[in-house]
Amino acid sequence: MGLIVLILILLIVLIVVVRCIKIVPQAHAYVIERLGAYSTTWSTGLHLKVPFIDRISKKVSLKEQVVDFPPQPVITRDNVTMQIDTVVYFEITDPKLYTYGVENPLAAIENLTATTLRNIIGDLELDSTLTSRDTINDKIRIILDEATDAWGIKVIRVELKNILPPHEIQEAMEKQMKAERERRARILDAEGEKRSQILVAEGMKESAILKADAVKEQKIREATGEAEAILAVQKANADAIKMLNAAAPSDQIIAIRSLEAFAKVANGKATKIIIPSDIQNMAGYVTSLKALWDDNKKE
Repeated sequence: MGLIVLILILLIVLIVVVRCIKIVPQAHAYVIERLGAYSTTWSTGLHLKVPFIDRISKKVSLKEQVVDFPPQPVITRDNVTMQIDTVVYFEITDPKLYTYGVENPLAAIENLTATTLRNIIGDLELDSTLTSRDTINDKIRIILDEATDAWGIKVIRVELKNILPPHEIQEAMEKQMKAERERRARILDAEGEKRSQILVAEGMKESAILKADAVKEQKIREATGEAEAILAVQKANADAIKMLNAAAPSDQIIAIRSLEAFAKVANGKATKIIIPSDIQNMAGYVTSLKALWDDNKKE
């Protein structure tokens, strides 16, 4: 009987010891109380608490946490009521302050966020509220971070998730945005048409320039060809005269050539041919012309 009691006692002691061995996981911390008062904070690792004296008051996650608060009604400086919901990113830096600093940390953060948001939006008009989202986020973050230091909480960032103005204002904004999109579309169409006309005009200009250059080139080539033809004819005439002078034809040959020229003229289309009366003396005239040419050449 005594052996059974001893075994039971040893079993109970073993169970108590095992239950007093605690392992704190990564990115967590345990707040320990001894006899109802704060004793220590356990970090990651293996720990042993005193049975019946120590107890784990709170298990705290040190990870970055995100809390999405429901929409809050706020009024702008120009008396427009809007619904704004916020998202707060925070992490716990001091588990002791987080445990004992405030009764309900998340509710405290939510109320503080709503109050801060109303104060900031109350100094802004509707247009500024809609266009100053980043500025509002920074202001709220700074105020919350300062206020939550006493609770062992660090606010990392704050985001305005949705800004919902009244329904009639939303419709007016949608109409304005639609008109702005249509205006931009018309501007783009006008710019495209303008660009198209510019391209067409530039194409016509280039075409006219190319045509003018082609006409100019054609005229230059025709003039060059005519000049070359004139030069060729002149050169042929000059060569013929040189050959004639080099051959030194007699009066009889000149007379025969003259008669051959008259014969060619007679074979032409002319219906009337005037023959000099002294054709017999033609050879003499030609001889005289030849002599005169020779004298001019010598001079």
